[in-house]
Amino acid sequence: MQNASHQAHPFSEGRSGMSRLVALLFALCSGLAVANIYYAQPLLDSIAEEFSISHSSIGIVITVTQICYALGLLLLVPLGDLLNRRKLIIIQMLLSVIALITVGTSSSSQILFIGMAAIGLLAVITQTLVAFAASLAAPSERGRIVGLVTSGIVIGILLARTIAGTLNDWIGWRSVYLFSASMTLLGIIALFLVLPKHEPKREKLSYTQLIVSVLQLYRELPILRTRGVLAMLIFTAFSILWTSMVLPLSAPPLSLSHTAIGAFGLAGAAGALAAARAGRLADRGLGQKTTGVALVILLLSWLPIGYVHHSLWLLIAGVIMLDLAVQAVHVTNQSLIYEVRPEAQSRLTGAYMIFYSIGSATGSIASTQVYAWAGWTGVCWLGAGVSAAALLFWAFDRYIHRNSDQ
Repeated sequence: MQNASHQAHPFSEGRSGMSRLVALLFALCSGLAVANIYYAQPLLDSIAEEFSISHSSIGIVITVTQICYALGLLLLVPLGDLLNRRKLIIIQMLLSVIALITVGTSSSSQILFIGMAAIGLLAVITQTLVAFAASLAAPSERGRIVGLVTSGIVIGILLARTIAGTLNDWIGWRSVYLFSASMTLLGIIALFLVLPKHEPKREKLSYTQLIVSVLQLYRELPILRTRGVLAMLIFTAFSILWTSMVLPLSAPPLSLSHTAIGAFGLAGAAGALAAARAGRLADRGLGQKTTGVALVILLLSWLPIGYVHHSLWLLIAGVIMLDLAVQAVHVTNQSLIYEVRPEAQSRLTGAYMIFYSIGSATGSIASTQVYAWAGWTGVCWLGAGVSAAALLFWAFDRYIHRNSDQ
């Protein structure tokens, strides 16, 4: 009877854990959701031309989306600790479908911006899925499951540009959002069939108390502050590379096409997949060592990246190293903070990912400005400096804790 019961339920809260197939479904849906905020990057020219928006103003599409994503991290993700996550996920994904169709059929720039704002706000369903996966996984496999789902997110981020550029070339920019809407609908059906209908009792908090409790987590949990700062620094480095890499690759003497540039996302995806194993190391109590090794790799990755004009193979090697390192630290960060307060995983996710947003925005702004001032060499020195700061911060934190333990 027990075996039959186990087969009927692919997971149960904190006991039998989570099957690999269900974890892959979570990874796929997470990747689909987060890709929605990155599709616009290679489409800006096409969108600007259709709606007669100046090239100096079209960047606001990205800004609006990212700001709303950050708001969603604070205002929507914590709801996972208050409401039934199954219903929350399905409702938010349905609203995402509506927002995607709105953008894909928009008849004016005003409707476009409203739809993009909604897409950014609702893309945080990705983080609700991560927190849900962490709660469904058995404690002994939580790091592995978080790593698997997170790898789906990173692949979604990296392949979004490739998919968007290809569909734009074939059948226009609107097809990107309509394609995403159809894929999201399929994801909703799959999750509706798989997600558990019964969840443990939630804390009885008002929405205001819930949001205030997110801010209290920063005060109460030193590991959240430490790992948040690391997240900010590593995603600053990540954004420095991926925001500015198109500039030297598209300019002479390389002059690569947008399709070829987008293919570099595949190299990054390979690194992200390899980093999924970092969760298993965290499960074995090796989170700190994994972090240290990954941060050293992150710093070293800027050496081959710097030789972009000499060898594209060196650039590919550097991209794989950088993405491997960033995702290894990211997965380890999440695994460690989820151990501290299992009942507050959605709030912890929102609180932690706010640092990610700050880092991503900082890296995007800084890299383009530095490239205009000092070229690709300046960008690489900037990335290496941020990576070195992350390594030094981690080492200093370890030194402080060792001395305090003595």
